[in-house]
Amino acid sequence: MNKKAKIIATLGPAIHDEGKLKSLVNNGVDAFRINFSHNVQGVEKIVSSIRKVEQQTKKRLSLIADLQGVKLRVGKVNADFINLKPNQKYIFDSNKKIGDQNRVCFPYPSILRKLKKGNKILLDDGKFSFKIIKKLPNGILTVSQSRNCRISSNKSIHLQNFLIPFNNLTTKDKNDIKTAKKLGCNWVALSYIQNAKLIHQTRKLINNDMGIICKIENKTALKNIDKIISATDAVMVARGDLAIDIGHSDVPQVQLNLIKKCSQFSKPVIVATQMLESMIENSTPTRAEINDVATAIFQGADVVMLSAETAVGKFPLQTVKAMSEAIISTEKYKKENIGDFKNKVNINQDPRKSVVLSVKDLAYNPTVKAIIAFSNSGSTAKLVSTMRPSVKIITISPNINVSRQTSLYWGVESINSRDAHGWKDMMDISKQIIKKDKSIKKNDNVIITAGLPFGQAKMTNMIRFFKVGS
Repeated sequence: MNKKAKIIATLGPAIHDEGKLKSLVNNGVDAFRINFSHNVQGVEKIVSSIRKVEQQTKKRLSLIADLQGVKLRVGKVNADFINLKPNQKYIFDSNKKIGDQNRVCFPYPSILRKLKKGNKILLDDGKFSFKIIKKLPNGILTVSQSRNCRISSNKSIHLQNFLIPFNNLTTKDKNDIKTAKKLGCNWVALSYIQNAKLIHQTRKLINNDMGIICKIENKTALKNIDKIISATDAVMVARGDLAIDIGHSDVPQVQLNLIKKCSQFSKPVIVATQMLESMIENSTPTRAEINDVATAIFQGADVVMLSAETAVGKFPLQTVKAMSEAIISTEKYKKENIGDFKNKVNINQDPRKSVVLSVKDLAYNPTVKAIIAFSNSGSTAKLVSTMRPSVKIITISPNINVSRQTSLYWGVESINSRDAHGWKDMMDISKQIIKKDKSIKKNDNVIITAGLPFGQAKMTNMIRFFKVGS
């Protein structure tokens, strides 16, 4: 059984080898994330390797450019990491020199000036806590409140109850968007988004065949969530910073609510952060981690993401295998108990959704083996995917970047082919694809959906029921 939910693997030194990339794809990876918060020097060579793997495996692969946004980070330190003891004093300052056992650069002088005695600083996705005990001329003196505290270069900083307005793309983000376009990225992920303004700004800078993923990481975004989901192309539940901002115990309910809401808006949703965290160091996952992956799939997530597990972990291939197996097992149960997991889609006077909902209902016929969706812009592919039909989804686009983008959608097998110029041409293309698919036999039925007139985006107004061999 092929999995329907997709897997994103974060690029890093652990998987930069072409052979490792190919193994990951063969075992279930559908997309690769480039984290622009870290050094991306030499990424062109890695992207070239990914496109070679794409040709070798005949599988379209999405590339995601994850922008840094206003996420705060410390500067560099003079070792792989620096250990601090509980109650050890440590300085965060605006000095750009490399950090050491006594201090590290906090490269935001305007924020340093606003911090007060008693404020808390959380480091490395909230793992380590520091309390400010004194203001200094160019920084702050803190005391470590965590056991086994480690400070590493460029680790994230979170300031509790300290809102930093973020309504405009940073200079770095704008430059990174240019790099993402040169690399041929199919998605741009916006970090620490608070409202829809950044989405509209980004839309003007990216190509038409690139999508936007909004990472939900703070309370402000949750207050503006309907406008954000309406404006974006996909949503990521970024549980690391989100947990720090709203509290760990509230994350599960927020995750479920976001997945439900994205389903109603027909937008794909990605669940990320610490899904198989223990596998950075261990070759097998914990039972709790497998439950976490399964829960996301039960709830209706389109995609699950691996971060450090593949970027710097010791067992990236085993991690992907474990995630794929968890997905397949969970999806098998969901298919056998389909009535318990039907999602609710808000039609909202959108005739396209009504058409695709009919496609889903027709697919429950046991003779139907696949849905073929012609999708110039990717919108038909996304709609069919969000309806969660019971059979395989094959989407066809003449634009290879759209094919790569739609490969991230739940259940979609994306094919790059010439555009159909009429009914006969559409059927000829469909028959060629059916002939190559060994899972579709003579006398099986296939549902074909597209938009008329041919070649126009965002139409989705036609259904054809086709018997193979007729």
